[in-house]
Amino acid sequence: MTAHELKTWPEWFAAVRNGSKTAEVRLDDRGYAAGDGLRLEEWDPTTREYTGRVEWRTITHVLRDHPGLAPGYVMLSLEGT
Repeated sequence: MTAHELKTWPEWFAAVRNGSKTAEVRLDDRGYAAGDGLRLEEWDPTTREYTGRVEWRTITHVLRDHPGLAPGYVMLSLEGT
C-alpha cells in the first residue's frame, strides 16, 4: 500500500468530508492502485496555503482508459476515513 498526499480545494474537500463525494478524478501520475491511501489536504487557492484540515480515504477502485476520461486521467473510488 502507498499513501498519496493530495492538495484539495475547499469545495471538493468539504464534499469528501461530508460524504457526498466518493470519487476523485486525478492525473494518473502516481501509480494509484486499489488499497492505497489518500491523505487529502485542504488547500485555499486564495491564500495559497494549506488550511490544516486533512481527510484520509482508501482507494477501492481505479478506472483507467475509459472513453469518459481525458487521456492520462483516472477516476478513484474512495471509502472510509
